[in-house]
Amino acid sequence: MDGLPQRVSIREVGLRDGLQNEAPLPTEAKVRLLEALASTGVPRIELTAFVSPRAVPAMADAAAMAAAAGTFRDDGPEFSALVASPGGARRAVDAGITTVEYVVSASDGHSRANVKATTDEALARTSGVADIVHGAGGRLEVIIATAWDCPFDGPTDPDRTVRVAAGALALGADSLAVADTIGTATPGRVTALISRIRVELSPSAAQPITLGAHFHNTRGAGLACAWAAVQAGVTQLDAAVGGFGGCPFAPGASGNIATEELVYLLDDSGIATGIDLEAALAAAALVEEIVGRPGASNLLRAGDRKRGRTPVSTDLNTIASDAAS
Repeated sequence: MDGLPQRVSIREVGLRDGLQNEAPLPTEAKVRLLEALASTGVPRIELTAFVSPRAVPAMADAAAMAAAAGTFRDDGPEFSALVASPGGARRAVDAGITTVEYVVSASDGHSRANVKATTDEALARTSGVADIVHGAGGRLEVIIATAWDCPFDGPTDPDRTVRVAAGALALGADSLAVADTIGTATPGRVTALISRIRVELSPSAAQPITLGAHFHNTRGAGLACAWAAVQAGVTQLDAAVGGFGGCPFAPGASGNIATEELVYLLDDSGIATGIDLEAALAAAALVEEIVGRPGASNLLRAGDRKRGRTPVSTDLNTIASDAAS
């Protein structure tokens, strides 16, 4: 299609955002899921979060997950971790993770709930996080949470989101992402905000800003918003296998857009993702098994329409055998 990118890079966030609201799982179960996700061909995996284990108990094994990621080959996915402070960034790089995401909420209400600081206070810490990450030879992405709406403050003024984005770049962010933390965005608002950020903050038309997007499907518009973001020039999207996830500090927030559904949408529209859909469906079935309840993936229930509903194997040996045949 005219005007659309040839390829979109998906970051799999199921191990972090997908599981952070769940009861803590054994690290061994997470490693099984990590192996399944890596087998899909996804180029980027958000592995964990280096945050307070008291605040987010499900992420208490962050260092162990980083060690597990160290066993993958150099040609495997790029692993990253989310942090909420310079201290978290130090823990991440000490554990060998140098691709780091730092969250700054565009709204004060969510920022106070999430990191016990105002937006401006959290934004000011970006430079400290950047110094640690860059000192380790790494790369920092600032994710702007509640970019469209806040569960405490209501609609986020676009001027405020743009100001946070500009400030993050000035303080050392290498790239940005905008997040619909509570799943209230709609395609028109997505297009308007992303277009504005790209126009106002790109060094030039020939050198556009690196901007990703993260959507939740809380109100059923997540995939539509992702499509609108792609139409607006975004080529980096987050998704969580099985449609699990949500923010523990945002009341009412529920799951992310499902990785397998995003792959289905993009691949069937002629936009390459490099992800094997059958392997992604197998990983979605596995996360349901590990968590112990169904996720929100319609595609997992219905199957790929090109082949009809097919049994989904959660056995990694079967997946590897099928991929080699």
